[in-house]
Amino acid sequence: MLAYALYMSPDALVEDITHLLEVWVAGWAGCRGYETGKEGRFPAALRADKTGDWEYFAHDPSDAEFAELAAKAAESPARILTILSNDLARYTFLANQHGLSTTSASQTMMFVDMATQDAEDPWLSDDSLKLTTSLNNGIHYAEVRSGEELAASGRVCVVGTTAVFDRIVTEPEFQRRGLGSFIMKALAAQAFEHDVESGLLLASLDGQKLYSHLGWKNISRVLMLSADPAQDGDLSVA
Repeated sequence: MLAYALYMSPDALVEDITHLLEVWVAGWAGCRGYETGKEGRFPAALRADKTGDWEYFAHDPSDAEFAELAAKAAESPARILTILSNDLARYTFLANQHGLSTTSASQTMMFVDMATQDAEDPWLSDDSLKLTTSLNNGIHYAEVRSGEELAASGRVCVVGTTAVFDRIVTEPEFQRRGLGSFIMKALAAQAFEHDVESGLLLASLDGQKLYSHLGWKNISRVLMLSADPAQDGDLSVA
C-alpha cells in the first residue's frame, strides 16, 4: 500500500490522506532515525530519543479502530496516539471515553505541489550569515550560522516522489529576519536533486503562517493524545 502512495500525483495524494500519512511517517522517522512499524494497518514510530516508546498514527479511524489504538497507547504513559482528522471533537470525545488526554490540537498537516516551489539555491543578503548544506544517510540538512552561532536549521527526507520537511527552526535571537523561508527554500533546492512532485510537513501554529506564505495548504488537523497529559505535543520540532 505504501509503494502505491509514493508515486501518486500531488492531487491524488491530497485526496488520500491515509496513504499520505504513511508517506509522512516514513519521511519524518527517516529524518530522525526512528524505527518504524505497524499497529494493525496503522503506521507507528519508536521515538527512542524522546519518549523511548511507540507513537501510533491514524487518519479518521473507526470507533472500533480508535478503541484498539487507545488501548495500546494507554499501556504506557510514554506512548502517544496521533490522529489526523478534521473532526477533532469526535476524537476528543472518544479519547475521554478511553482515558486519554489531549497533549496537542493546534498542529496541521500541510502539503505543497513542488512544481510551485523555486528549484534554485537561495542567497543570503546578510554577509554575516553563512549557509551550509549536507547529506547524511539520505537526509538533506541546511544550517545558517552567524560565525559559530546557529541561526536556523532544517532537514528534508525524500520518500518516493514526496519531500518530507522536518525540524525547521529559527533560533529566537534570529527570528523575524526571513530565515525560516530561507531554510525552506534551501531544503527545497536540495530536494530537487531527486524526482520530487510533492512536499509534506506537520506545522505548529507559528509554522502554518510561514508555510502558507510559501504556498503550502492545510489538509488535515492533528490531535495528539496520551495517558500522560504532560507529554510533549509538538511533532514538527520536538
